[in-house]
Amino acid sequence: MLIQPIKNFNKYRFLLQELVLRDVKLKYRRSVLGIFWSLLNPLLTMTVITIIFSQLFRFDVPNYHLYILTGIVLFSFHSEATTSAMNSILNNSGLIKKVYIPKYILVFAKTASSLVNLGFSVIAIFVILLFSDVKFTLINLMFPLPLLYLFIFATGIGLILSVYTVFFRDLAHLYTVGLTAWMYLTPIIYPIEIVPEKFHFIVKTINPLYYFLLCFREIILYSQPPSLQLHFSCLSIALFTFIVGLYVFFKNQDRFILHI
Repeated sequence: MLIQPIKNFNKYRFLLQELVLRDVKLKYRRSVLGIFWSLLNPLLTMTVITIIFSQLFRFDVPNYHLYILTGIVLFSFHSEATTSAMNSILNNSGLIKKVYIPKYILVFAKTASSLVNLGFSVIAIFVILLFSDVKFTLINLMFPLPLLYLFIFATGIGLILSVYTVFFRDLAHLYTVGLTAWMYLTPIIYPIEIVPEKFHFIVKTINPLYYFLLCFREIILYSQPPSLQLHFSCLSIALFTFIVGLYVFFKNQDRFILHI
């Protein structure tokens, strides 16, 4: 089932590049600051949240501003990647009807363009890192690993969502609500220590984003290499989700033409 798609992926890689480039250009078209919004937006959000929550709740988190920024950047990527991938088939229905292209390329293009935007946001993290109490070490250069895990995971989720959105259009609205709940279940602005012990399973067991975020913060915020167990957990979750996503997509893609 996967041999032909792999061959097609190599054959249509230039199309993928053009689709990614198109999405990046469209996002910042007619914007004065352009791609700099990818740096500025998380910084502004971090500033507002830090001012409010550091005063109201006074979480005892060292470098709280950097703690928030890492959470915002990763969750924003996941949200953008999965949401855009979810609508990738419907939004390109005209193209699908006119010419043959591997349909999964459309999903990959959306998550890949979000990954490009993530790259600019990571620059903002390192800018703040230079002005924080965190000592920069070579361990910080391991940051692409958790981002790669998250990219694979988000692509798997995007593949699944893109399929079921074709058959059930209301899924787009439901997922928006689900993302809000997902955000609050993820320790982005609060430390997991404030969550009662009996509810830790909600964050650690049914929320895979927790592990990607923890892995990223270990590297950036605490300058220490994540344990092999944490790497294995992130990679296992990412690959499992991606494989399931591919299976669901290839099983249903031939029926898209009847519903778009």
